[in-house]
Amino acid sequence: MSQQPLCLSPAELLAWEEDGFFVREAVFTDAELETFRAAAERVVVGADRAARVSAETYAIDGNRYAEGRGSTIQWEHAEGSETLRVVEPFHHLDAALDRLIEDPRIVDPICEILGGDRVALFTDKLNLKRPGEGSRFQWHQDSPYWGHFCDHLDQLPNVMVTLDDASEENGCFRVVRGSHREGLLPGKEGQGVLGPLFTDERYFDVSAQVPAVVPAGSLVFFSPHTVHGSEPNHSERQRRALVVTYQPADKRMFKVPGTRNITGTRRAAAPAT
Repeated sequence: MSQQPLCLSPAELLAWEEDGFFVREAVFTDAELETFRAAAERVVVGADRAARVSAETYAIDGNRYAEGRGSTIQWEHAEGSETLRVVEPFHHLDAALDRLIEDPRIVDPICEILGGDRVALFTDKLNLKRPGEGSRFQWHQDSPYWGHFCDHLDQLPNVMVTLDDASEENGCFRVVRGSHREGLLPGKEGQGVLGPLFTDERYFDVSAQVPAVVPAGSLVFFSPHTVHGSEPNHSERQRRALVVTYQPADKRMFKVPGTRNITGTRRAAAPAT
């Protein structure tokens, strides 16, 4: 495991404020990653089984979804595809991934971002880009997706945990530097039910996009207002990732009843005087 500080460095704090994201590379060991990958695939098998028997299968803008085992399950967008694309949430479906939610390498930086010793889980999702199948995900902010549920949209920091090496060829995560500064941006109109959840490209600088080409086991911390997306996986390699979203302590979760508070292992550094 890389011996990186748990609290944020001055460079990370500046990047969070100015860019809306920062990266910590190779935080988890190969052995830990094997555990997480195996757990993720167990989640996929269970979610796929639940989705096939679910009476709550539905389509939005031609894309297929199901509700099963307490999660929203989404298939790839190609017509007739049987490949899962997203499972949200995932933490309750496997003990190894449930423990990861509380790992101090993730939680301690989030505590500092939110300015407290405790945080609460908001939501989590497993993103899958299978070799040659994983499709593009349009530019979007996460905050519009949650706007109907909560009034603390500025306090929902995300962490992406890369389970595989991410490259441009296998459709790595992309973030638009500085796009978080204006808060909630307008969505697309006239493009179906989901159009408003995708960010209108007239309101941010696409040329400021940064591909997160990082090794497996890296962490990408990004603001709920940071515009992000990804291209298709054109490679023969997996590109799997977990995205965990936190919030201030004592607030309820997005898709799961109740509250899950998590205490950090280090008190955030006091501001310089």
